[in-house]
Amino acid sequence: MRIVINLDVMMAKRKMRLNELSEKVGVSVTNLSLLKTGKAKGVRFSTLIKICEALDCKPGDIIDIE
Repeated sequence: MRIVINLDVMMAKRKMRLNELSEKVGVSVTNLSLLKTGKAKGVRFSTLIKICEALDCKPGDIIDIE
């Protein structure tokens, strides 16, 4: 099994750019970029909640198992 990050898909659906999401969530563009590309080693639940609030989605919309 492999964890897949669909952050770019949700951002495209909401027509939101990485800079805008960074401002809303309070996380650097660099860290969001690492998460978006699947290179991040982990994500805090508090950060995940903020991302979901900004994108109006659920964690399962962003993180999936393949």
